[in-house]
Amino acid sequence: MGNRDDLVERTEKFARDVRRFVRSLPRTISNAEDVKQVVRSSGSVAANQIEADNALGDQDRLMKFRICRKEARETGLWIRLLDWGRDEAVDAEQARLNDESSQLVKIYSTIIIRLGG
Repeated sequence: MGNRDDLVERTEKFARDVRRFVRSLPRTISNAEDVKQVVRSSGSVAANQIEADNALGDQDRLMKFRICRKEARETGLWIRLLDWGRDEAVDAEQARLNDESSQLVKIYSTIIIRLGG
């Protein structure tokens, strides 16, 4: 169960890091809307990971992992769409978060395949 606990912590950290990142962004009209989306989708990855661990059965668990993958993919999109200005430190954090969303998509794809989905 250790890997699942690690994934719970990793997805929660990802959601926290996204929240920290968006606080550093310029307040533009597009960011106002995109920030709402990225906060929701990043939190959904973590929440659905917890739900997968407490699933009612194998099919429910598989569906929760599919949602995790979908939300991780969506979070990557919102991260890429955010306007972070020309700050190199913010640019580096955007790239790191985008990479983490891609890694989560790969992890969930592997889990889904192993579960037969």
